[in-house]
Amino acid sequence: MAEDVFKALADPTRRLILDELTERNGQTLFEICSRLVTKHGLGLSRQAISQHLAVLESAGLVLSRRQGRYKFHDLNTEPLKHIVARWLGPDTPESTP
Repeated sequence: MAEDVFKALADPTRRLILDELTERNGQTLFEICSRLVTKHGLGLSRQAISQHLAVLESAGLVLSRRQGRYKFHDLNTEPLKHIVARWLGPDTPESTP
């Protein structure tokens, strides 16, 4: 699972999508595409963004939910917490004497 998270985070477009979901959670594909174009000048197709979202979903970083005919995407930070805990541990002090 951690390998999927690293693969998902390796792509700069996917990191931008996560940044946008951090700023405003629960966006539709159309909203994400609009924000990527206006804020970052990213001119990818909706299909390309949809494929990036699929990679993020398979890594567990994005959860999607349907509401009527709309599909909303939410950030899920749990996989990141597991990675951080792997190396830092739950109570690792900042420095050792």
